[in-house]
Amino acid sequence: MKHLLKSILVAAGLFLTVGAVHAQQKIGHVNSQEILLLMPEYKTANQALETFVGTKRTEIQQMDTERQKKIKEFLDKQKTRSEANKDAVDKELQTLNTDIQQMEGRMQEVQQKAEQEVAAKREEVFQPVFEKAEQAIHAVAKEKGYAYVLDIAQQSVLYFDGGDDISAAVKTKLGIDPNAKPVAPAQNAPTAAPGTTPTTPPATK
Repeated sequence: MKHLLKSILVAAGLFLTVGAVHAQQKIGHVNSQEILLLMPEYKTANQALETFVGTKRTEIQQMDTERQKKIKEFLDKQKTRSEANKDAVDKELQTLNTDIQQMEGRMQEVQQKAEQEVAAKREEVFQPVFEKAEQAIHAVAKEKGYAYVLDIAQQSVLYFDGGDDISAAVKTKLGIDPNAKPVAPAQNAPTAAPGTTPTTPPATK
């Protein structure tokens, strides 16, 4: 009986010790999207991406302009077709149709390549920004003794209640006004949490 009682007391002591450790662990949360949108580096990266996307969009639009001209030429030539000249006109129409199909094939290839290049460019310009924000979050968490920091910008965080919001401290760490609020993100700019890189193809219409 004494051994059993002693075992129970030891187990209870261990339980209380573990509970005390958990009770001392601090939990904080941060809004990574808000922080990213306020970083000057984020704005610079977004401008670089927008310029790159604009270049690719212009390239595809120029190809489409040439395609539209070729289609108009086809339709105009088709209007001149008659019983007397149908053989000659049909031959020209076939050539024009082949040209149009080849142009559309090249456009599709350029579009696919542009999407890949934009994705690579997005990662190139934004990854350093994500890493800087992530480093700042880690630094603040360590300085303030947080065991866990949740990102409320992530869809995986379904609910949180309590804990400390360290977003202002992270903004200060990054040299940003802790009370600053971001404007809406640009169309092609990713706003995911640090460490992730969304991919969105460039608009071509």
